[in-house]
Amino acid sequence: MRNPIGALVAAALLVPGGPLPAQAARPAALPRSAIPWWAGAIGAGVVAATSLVDEPARDAIQEGRSGATDDLARVVRHFGQPEVYAPAALGPIAVGLIAGRPAVRRAGERIAASLLVAGAVTSTLKLATGRSRPNVARDAWDLHPFTGGRSFPSGHTAVAFALAASVSDEIRSPPATVGLYGAAALTAWSRLNDNKHWLSDVVAATAIGIASAKLVNGRWKVFGISGPRFLVGPGGARMTWRF
Repeated sequence: MRNPIGALVAAALLVPGGPLPAQAARPAALPRSAIPWWAGAIGAGVVAATSLVDEPARDAIQEGRSGATDDLARVVRHFGQPEVYAPAALGPIAVGLIAGRPAVRRAGERIAASLLVAGAVTSTLKLATGRSRPNVARDAWDLHPFTGGRSFPSGHTAVAFALAASVSDEIRSPPATVGLYGAAALTAWSRLNDNKHWLSDVVAATAIGIASAKLVNGRWKVFGISGPRFLVGPGGARMTWRF
């Protein structure tokens, strides 16, 4: 099988469980947590601090790079690519429409919306910063705003963590959560191993991906912005894992 990660995620998501009991349904009073402006400032500070060690981190990772790490990176990076995230979002939507299960359909819509938000934010920041990738940059501060630099932040990482956070919140299974976030972390590592991104690129993308999912599914209210009511309002869905 050429893409075991894609097959695993697709299989997990395409087998819907029944609607949640009324007492476990997604509450109407959302969001659960409001993220204040200073939390964003702290996050930006962490990314800025990480950027100070971008070059030493790149050098250390490239010194340890080998054929084995390249082989692993070639597999795990699929978690941040369309062959995995497209069926993860579109599968539940299709199942919900065909089977007449609105809760399952909305779960797929939340996953899809999370990916779209993460992708839009990363694309905007890539354009605005124009940061050069480490394999071609003079240094970590090689910036060319609005001229095509594609390093900051990592799109693979942002999408991978948006997928992990969104699917995890739908499945609500601790083992699945560990596996999903682990796969996202390996995707982030693969971008460092392949010398496609700086460490601060993947740190920023991790925050973007998780925040995008939590915003869309109504768990976070980010800077006063709430998730769309038609996606987070009443009725939940439970996805069950089948191997």
